[in-house]
Amino acid sequence: MKDTELLQIALMLTPPWQVVGCGIDTNQKRLDIHLDFSKGSRFSCPECARSDCAVHDTEFQSWRHMNFFQHETYMNARVPRIRCDQCGVKLINVPWARSGSGFTLLFEAYIMILSPSMPVKKMAELVTEHDTRLWRILHHHVEEAREQADYSDIKQVGVDETSSKRGHNYVSIFVDLEKSKTIFATEGKDSATVVSFKDDLIEHGGNPDGIQDVSCDMSPAFIKGVEENLPNAKITFDKFHITKMINTAVDEVRRQEQTDHPELKNTRYIFLKNPENLTLKQADRLEDLKLKDFHLKTVRAYHIRLSFQELWNQTPDQAEAYLKKWYYWATHSRLEPIKEAAYTIKRHWNGIINWFKSRINNGILEGINSMVQAAKARARGYRNNRYLITMIYLISGKLNFNLPT
Repeated sequence: MKDTELLQIALMLTPPWQVVGCGIDTNQKRLDIHLDFSKGSRFSCPECARSDCAVHDTEFQSWRHMNFFQHETYMNARVPRIRCDQCGVKLINVPWARSGSGFTLLFEAYIMILSPSMPVKKMAELVTEHDTRLWRILHHHVEEAREQADYSDIKQVGVDETSSKRGHNYVSIFVDLEKSKTIFATEGKDSATVVSFKDDLIEHGGNPDGIQDVSCDMSPAFIKGVEENLPNAKITFDKFHITKMINTAVDEVRRQEQTDHPELKNTRYIFLKNPENLTLKQADRLEDLKLKDFHLKTVRAYHIRLSFQELWNQTPDQAEAYLKKWYYWATHSRLEPIKEAAYTIKRHWNGIINWFKSRINNGILEGINSMVQAAKARARGYRNNRYLITMIYLISGKLNFNLPT
């Protein structure tokens, strides 16, 4: 079998396209495959799809293909410009590459497969291309896939922010909680992000009035955005953020008290862990602190924290009565950080109780956030938020890229 016939089969080319030659440069480590079309071939118009258009002239083009062993491989061809009676002279689309790209579809598919698990800079070194060219591939396919996305059936949404750079730079992520996928990401973490989400939802066939539940933290900006733009959505405050707030209050009590009780130094995680998660050494030290002849405020705060966590084990009928009892205990504890946390819970009462109906939380978002931060760490940060947002969609968007495999 001739080399050209072997390449014809490997590239899966169909008439009128055929491999007419190939050449290898061992010094440059480059393989060039030359393609051409049969004489007298006719093509479809790329705009109106009218078939049987005659060739007007040709334009030489070259595309980077996947490597042949250690050799960079390029496909080269005369690309016809056809004359269409309706559209005039137009350059046709070739079957192995998208219009305007300097890469074959298989090369782009290879990059898309690597991108969720490898920094773009490393990919660029692997395939000996500039990373900005690879980012163009990623941007194109993410944007194209998102254009085809259908959000008409979305009813439960989670929203949270993730840091994009050091300092106060954030990207807000909106997730379909039923399908565990990111459906929208945008710069910022203010109420305008919810406005942008609403507009994007409508563009993809979704209905803002159809959103029934939203899970978020107690950010006033998110609350305002949801109330103004998703009128039928009931807010459920994420229980992990609420628990974190209580933990912060307990640790503040400990830090204030350790001035007079130095034995509380280096005990932070003892009071933030649940009893079943303590190491044997930590459990012994906690028991020792409890048995001291003085009554530690930190131990009282710790028991208030454990009592609050029991809220999530109540039935829907019991929850509000249980929370009222806890609130009374917390506000009469004479522990200022605990009292402040209790007052915050009072201000967000309905959103906390809603959990017992919706049963939604931002656990999925926390997982996505972890993956995003891990990718950011591997890449040592991204040049701008557009790069980060594209990576968020690649990691967690579950998009259909419709590329060859």
